[in-house]
Amino acid sequence: MLRIRMTAADLGRVRLARTPALMWETALSVHWLERRPQGPAGALWLGAVTARPAPGTGLLRHLIPPRGYFPDFLTPYGTSPDLSEALEPVLCTSAARLSEDLALLPLRTRSAPHVRALATGDATAVRRLEQALRRHHDIAVAPFRAAVHESVTREHARASDLMVNGGMETLLADLSPLLRWRAPTLDVAYPTDRELRLEGRGLLLIPSYFCHGLPITLVCQDTTPVLVYPVAVRIPATPPAHDRSDHLTRLLGRSRAAVLEAAAQGGNTSQLARLAEILVSSASQHLTVLRRAGLVTSQRRANAVVHRVTSLGADLLAGRPAQQAARAQRWG
Repeated sequence: MLRIRMTAADLGRVRLARTPALMWETALSVHWLERRPQGPAGALWLGAVTARPAPGTGLLRHLIPPRGYFPDFLTPYGTSPDLSEALEPVLCTSAARLSEDLALLPLRTRSAPHVRALATGDATAVRRLEQALRRHHDIAVAPFRAAVHESVTREHARASDLMVNGGMETLLADLSPLLRWRAPTLDVAYPTDRELRLEGRGLLLIPSYFCHGLPITLVCQDTTPVLVYPVAVRIPATPPAHDRSDHLTRLLGRSRAAVLEAAAQGGNTSQLARLAEILVSSASQHLTVLRRAGLVTSQRRANAVVHRVTSLGADLLAGRPAQQAARAQRWG
């Protein structure tokens, strides 16, 4: 049981996230790989993700086990829908904070070479983590973003209605069967006994699509304390295309398709080459071809050239049949 002790000032500072927290959703979706979610939405998600296994998932499974602690630095709260912006505070975590958070993992996990390297702030290890998070997000979260957004916004509307019609104490009492309000304490179903004193800092409630089972909070609550709780998941209006990557590879070739997918994240030639796992010289050649075909644009910013997909490139990545046919004719 988690007991959150509130003062009158805390009640006035309870906030509710209105949009999905991208890094929380990305991290918690790793849990679903091990927990095998039930129901139509879970089955659809599992089928889509297992059809396209992401390189680097092993690192994420080390860092984010299906139960128990996972490092706080992986889940900074932010409202940006852009993955690069959401990732920035993760990638800028200090070596001291990395060491502190990773030291709380089980000995066997933190003894793994890639985890030990990450704990020192090693640049290569941080890049490996970035690549793993991006690839997992692209496969496990991005295709379901509409369903995630709809579920979270519906929950926000429901919770807002509770608060408007009954006040903050009604919200806390009726928000979830996993929470019980007994003034001045919010009792939360939790895997361990723990007490959290807000001491005037308030509480940020984060509804989450991929939060599975019990609510979750951070170990270190040095700023605004957060409580992530599960919402009813909604099935996507249209299932994600399981074979989009295969179609793209047959159309463009493996390396060029990888560069186009990397360009969807945006970045300079070196960054895209790293994401595509090819040489910088090869990435430059593929980008030239993609740019001539109208699938990417390149713009100089300071001392670097940044590449991004065009609307046509986005259509191709989304697997829209009409656009695929048009591009296929163009490639001849």
